[in-house]
Amino acid sequence: MSDAAATLAAALDAVAADTAPALLRGASVDATARFDPTAFEMTFGAAGRRLGTAAVGGDAMLADGAGHQWSFAGWGRDEVGRGLLVLRGIARLPDDEHVGWLDGLHRAGGMRERQAILRVLALLPHPERFLAIALDACRTSTQPVFEAIACENPYPAAHFPEPSFNQMVLKAVFTGVALARILDLDRRRTPELARMAGDYAAERRAAGRSVPADLARLTDP
Repeated sequence: MSDAAATLAAALDAVAADTAPALLRGASVDATARFDPTAFEMTFGAAGRRLGTAAVGGDAMLADGAGHQWSFAGWGRDEVGRGLLVLRGIARLPDDEHVGWLDGLHRAGGMRERQAILRVLALLPHPERFLAIALDACRTSTQPVFEAIACENPYPAAHFPEPSFNQMVLKAVFTGVALARILDLDRRRTPELARMAGDYAAERRAAGRSVPADLARLTDP
């Protein structure tokens, strides 16, 4: 089991003993089972009913291959369980099937299922391959799905091209998301992002509307 998968499994077992082993067996991704895609999808879909959506809490951290670390205390138990299943499931497939499999799982999933997939993108092998899934999430009008990729997630800063990252940041401002939730924002801040933020602030002032205080983080030297 990968370090990240082991961390998620331990977090599940901390809130309900033996939860992770039962989940892995049901999805046919434990150490001895032969992978069954149908069993996987049924278990993946049922994780919300089995685990609930309460935040897992705790102080455990995840780390990606580039050394970025972040807390997953705010993830729901169902998201932790589904994230664990994705990490274990993708490891059972040939490399050339990874992108198609995850894309299909993401497209077929409900809101909570999509959130779980987005939260673990940075932990998958060769995560840059899943950029299209992440960018699609930034275009959604479903706020929790947008926040799953934009907030407390190292994937955008690590893999988004500059225009896509800038658009995500401005969408966060538009939708009231605190910029402190976007990981590694200061490293990815560019003169173009500062200009875009300044233009937005000027438009709001011209319309007699308040300017979000967070914009100063993008426009101040």
